[in-house]
Amino acid sequence: MQTAITHATIHTGTQILDNHIIIVENGRIKAIEPIDNFGHENKRTIDMAGKHIAAGFIDTHINGGEKYYFTQHPTEETIQDIYESSLALGTTHVLPCLITSPLDNILKGIEATRNFMQKNPDSGVLGMHLEGPFLNLAKRGAHLAAYVRKPTNSELEEIIKYGKDVIKIMTIAAENFTDEQIDLLLANGIRLSLGHSNATYKQAQHAYRKGISLCTHLYNAMTQMGHREPGVVGATFDNADVYAPIIVDGFHCDFAAARIAYKIKKDKLFLISDALFVGDKVTHFQWEEFDAYLKDGQYRNSEGNLAGAAISMADGVRNTVQKVGISTEEAIKMATIRAAKAVGMEQTIGQIAEGFPAKFVVFDETLSHFEPLLVQ
Repeated sequence: MQTAITHATIHTGTQILDNHIIIVENGRIKAIEPIDNFGHENKRTIDMAGKHIAAGFIDTHINGGEKYYFTQHPTEETIQDIYESSLALGTTHVLPCLITSPLDNILKGIEATRNFMQKNPDSGVLGMHLEGPFLNLAKRGAHLAAYVRKPTNSELEEIIKYGKDVIKIMTIAAENFTDEQIDLLLANGIRLSLGHSNATYKQAQHAYRKGISLCTHLYNAMTQMGHREPGVVGATFDNADVYAPIIVDGFHCDFAAARIAYKIKKDKLFLISDALFVGDKVTHFQWEEFDAYLKDGQYRNSEGNLAGAAISMADGVRNTVQKVGISTEEAIKMATIRAAKAVGMEQTIGQIAEGFPAKFVVFDETLSHFEPLLVQ
């Protein structure tokens, strides 16, 4: 039986529609039609009572759920925790992030992600984000110095062998890589992101010309823009085709800095949570020498460094509208279709369009509450 979603303001990802309905069949969007064409025969109806509806949010950088941290517990149970915690707040698709750690831990994370996706093909787990371990020690942030290392061909080949079909994003300090190593990763379908990098503007430009198409959490753990040395930030601003994810929590960057980035990057700026944990339930965390304390809405380690965010994608959207001053329509795109484009998945997720999954987020004009809607 078909399901008709009615009386909603529809954010398709390309436009806003009123007086239309969404027809769903077998978990997929069959059509979007003017309400005047709607026939109730043989259809179940979901009346949205004037609320807004969009494709579910996409979080390409999330470290933990309500209970577990992926790098500490690289298991299917942790991935389930991340997915369910995110889904409850309207994020229907995620890339669990595993950070700098030993090779065996990285391989465990790859295997857990692959197994989870095989067992749950209809879930919103899209793969894995590997952040490190090949970072610049000077820009490691909260990553453990003991595990930050230079790339070797043998370790890269091992990661590719086990993870090329699972790793969707890999964050690297490109200045520590040879051109051949970057080519090797790109040739095996791993999308590279420049981050935790001490690169000069010239080095960053070279990395982007080589095919690196993203940076990791704009402004954070990278060389800043100066008038004589524009750094990674300047190179990112200077490349119209490079996507820039941003954490809009007011701590990882000032809201004014987010507004400036939006004016420069336009449709290449998108939202991530970079959540250490979801839901503020974990207030103190310890993994080996990595520690984090939740205070005043932010996670910091004992060195005083930010150690991941404490926001959800819904919080990011709300802040983008209410604190940065970007329209709701644009903020929704930054959490959906633009995130999908950044990882090359815009043909399968991130829009309300024919053939796309019927996985939505529902909200009202106040943006005070976001909830998922999954229709079979």
